[in-house]
Formats: sequence, C-alpha cells, structure tokens
Amino acid sequence: MIPTMTEKQNRKLLMTQKLESKVLLMLVSPKIPRMFIAPPNLRAASDTKKIKFSVPVIDLEGVGNNPQHHKEIIDKVRHACETAGFFQVVNHGVPLSILEEMKDGVGRFFELDVGVKKEFYTRDPQPKRRFRYSSNFDLYTAPFANWRDTCFCIMAPDPPKPEELPSVLRDIQPEYTNRVMRLGSCLFKLLSEALGLKPSYLEEMGCADGLSVLCHYYPPCPEPELTFGISRHSDNDFLTVLLQDQIGGLQVFYQDQWVDAPPVPGALVVNIGDLLQLITNDKFRSVEHRVLANREGPRISVASLFTTGLLPSSRVFGPIKELLTEHNPPVYKETTVKDFFSYIYAHGLDRTLLLFRL
Repeated sequence: MIPTMTEKQNRKLLMTQKLESKVLLMLVSPKIPRMFIAPPNLRAASDTKKIKFSVPVIDLEGVGNNPQHHKEIIDKVRHACETAGFFQVVNHGVPLSILEEMKDGVGRFFELDVGVKKEFYTRDPQPKRRFRYSSNFDLYTAPFANWRDTCFCIMAPDPPKPEELPSVLRDIQPEYTNRVMRLGSCLFKLLSEALGLKPSYLEEMGCADGLSVLCHYYPPCPEPELTFGISRHSDNDFLTVLLQDQIGGLQVFYQDQWVDAPPVPGALVVNIGDLLQLITNDKFRSVEHRVLANREGPRISVASLFTTGLLPSSRVFGPIKELLTEHNPPVYKETTVKDFFSYIYAHGLDRTLLLFRL
C-alpha cells in the first residue's frame, strides 16, 4: 500500500518540524502516530516462530596461520553464506573497548539537544554535508514509517575530514571504521576462497572499495506490537558488518519463517548483501531480515555496508564468469552499483534483486 497524498503531507510536515526523534513523540502521547502503524497483515506478533535456530558463530582466531584451521573456517563461512546468509564473528580483531566506545558515541549523538542535531539534518540523498541525520529514507514511498532515527556517513574510499563529523563521534568513528575495513578485507578473502576463487578475487572486483556507515537509534516504543524498528528488507550492498548492543530485536527470515537472532557478546554480525548474491549467481544468499520495536531501549546498532552505491562509478557487475557453467547459466543481468541504488531510492527496499533477474 502506497501512502495517500494526505498521509505523505502529514509525514513531510512531521519531518520538517524536525521531530525525527521518537522520544519527542512519546512526550506528546503514549500512543504512536498513525504514520508508524503497520498494516495488520505485516505486524510481527503472529509470524515469529520459536524454532531451533541460531546464527552461526565463526571464530577467526588464527585465520591464515594453520592450513587445516583455515580450511575449517572457509567451510563454515561457505555453509553459512549458502544457507542462513548470516553469521557472527568473534576474535575478529576489533577490540571490545572500541566496540563499546562506538556504541557509546552513537548514543551520545542521538541524545544531543535537538538544536545541535538539526545542523546535521537533511533528507537530500546527495547532500553537501558528509555526515547526515535523518530517518526512514523511504518515508514517502513505504506503507508505514519505522520507529528509529539514523545518521549516515560515507567513510571510504574518501573519509570525511574530522570537522565534518559530530564532536562525539569525531575520534571513534574513523578508528572503528578503519578496523572494520581491515576485517572486511579478511572476510572478502575468505568469501573468495569459499567460492573456489583466489583470495584477492572479490577485492580486485571492487567489492571492498566503498564503506557507508549507518548508525541506528531505536527509542523505547509505547506500542511495539504495531510497528517495527526496521521493516523486512535485504541489504543492497556486497557485505554488511553489524555492531549491536544486547537489547536484541534482530530477526532473520530462515526456512520461510521469522526467527530471532539474539546478540552474542563481543561478536559482530555479518550478512550477505544483494550485490554479492547477484555476482555469485545465487550461490551466496542475501536474506531478508528486520528489527522489532521494543518497550526497552534505546537500542543502538551500527551497520557498516561495503558498497560504492553513492559514489560515481561506471564499473559493471554481473555473475562471476568463473562460477558459470552450462548447468549454472547466469540468472542476473549486469548492472552498475549506481543504477542498482537508483532503483532503491525510487522504489524502496522491497526485493530489489527481482528486477535484475534474467
């Protein structure tokens, strides 16, 4: 259901009044505004299954040192990417102190005075400001709004200047991002080997060239059963590395059911993006997921997306030729990442990959 013109006008009015923070809305009313209410058939209460499933946890300790251990890690990565599309990594090289400081910095930003945050506010998809604060990029096309606020920044290949970042994130965000970039390089090597390719293959394709960081803030919700923190979607990138706190709420669509994916202390969540599913010709799976709204909070997460979607590039991506055979022909057409993202901004996050199937 596409929002009516009246509903779009109401949403625009709310956003232009800078009431992005749901905390402010809660001060006005114990009920959530209509724009956040999901249609009954899309709500979570009736479709979450308590099946025995846990996102695989892969220990990267000593990766690359012992050939047998290295092979075992690759086998685990391959299995996770072909089935769940998600896995968590521990001993990933990012110190716990940096993880905690990054989450704390995000919390401090969203708890700043509205007047301070307003300096970073924009809904322009191509703004001059490198760091921007907003909510629901698909606000005017989605059937309902999600209960969260977000700040966004492209951190690679051209990192922002320190003065372009809020003071509360000026030191920790570049430090955290550098660590994630190094982890991403390790992960892309493992993914390449899991595909039977040389370790540098995916990086040489440009999969690790860009990194966009989205910091999400999910305030307590007075009626969590009526809305979502993030509604169902798959990630439109190559790979996502997620840092989350211990509140939980992440769910994965696994074996045609929504299942909980509780956080593991000190772990980072890794999931396959649509573009990696496209270039692997469906060998690796980009799985839909969502985040439930919660009476507890705030919940804080940091999603680092390996993509060049918002950067000027004419590089074309399609199914990797080394993976194609007579019995495994290409199932996707070639596309630039820019065209891929243009579709997303025009139509929202709903099943983008289907448009690119042959």
